[in-house]
Amino acid sequence: MTAKTIRQEVKFAASPKKVYDALLDSTSFAAFTGAPATIDAKVGGAVNAFGGMIVGTNLELVPGQRIVQAWRAGNWPEGHYSIVKFELAADGKGSKLALEHSGAPDGSEEMLEGGWHKMYWEPLAKFVA
Repeated sequence: MTAKTIRQEVKFAASPKKVYDALLDSTSFAAFTGAPATIDAKVGGAVNAFGGMIVGTNLELVPGQRIVQAWRAGNWPEGHYSIVKFELAADGKGSKLALEHSGAPDGSEEMLEGGWHKMYWEPLAKFVA
């Protein structure tokens, strides 16, 4: 059983390229989250974020436009992966990011809904501004 699909939209005062790069560059990701990260920014590359709390693989990468990853949280059932899609577009002088997160374990919606804002969008907005 899996949770409903989470959809969020957020705007940044930075170009889609700058936001894309921050999400895929290990040093930038670690800087804005404050936690260790190792991200191999190629299709098939491994993603290890928040000191191993999130692990996964890059499935599709379109520079400055789209990131699709299969990832899982460390406290999920063994072998259970979800799909995370980041769609980026220019929005005036900044950018708009549309998130679609599907396939997380049932009952994880509330934690994930808040976690995206607290762990990603708020610190990322400060980092790219």
